[in-house]
Amino acid sequence: MKKFSDITDDAVLDGDKIRIDDVLNEKVVVLNYAVKVSRYSKNSSGKYLILQIEKKAHRHVIFTGSDVLIDQMEKYGTQLPFEATIRKINRYYSLT
Repeated sequence: MKKFSDITDDAVLDGDKIRIDDVLNEKVVVLNYAVKVSRYSKNSSGKYLILQIEKKAHRHVIFTGSDVLIDQMEKYGTQLPFEATIRKINRYYSLT
C-alpha cells in the first residue's frame, strides 16, 4: 500500500504564522516555499507566496502577495535552504 507522503508533491509548511514586517531587516533561514493562485488577486501575478523560515531556532510561515518575492523564490528556490534578509525597498519586499 502506498503512503500519501510518497505520492504527493505538496510540501508541508509548518510553523507559527507571522507577519512579514516581524522579520524585516533580520537574517533568517529560508527553508521552503509554495506559490499558490490567489482568490483575491491584489497583485499583478494573481499569486501568493507561503514562505517557511527559521528565525532564532523557531520555524515560522509568512504569507505574502509580493510579486518580487514570488519571482525570487521561483528563480532561486532550487538552492534551498539559504540565509537571507527580507528588506522593504520603497513599496516592495526583496530578499538580499
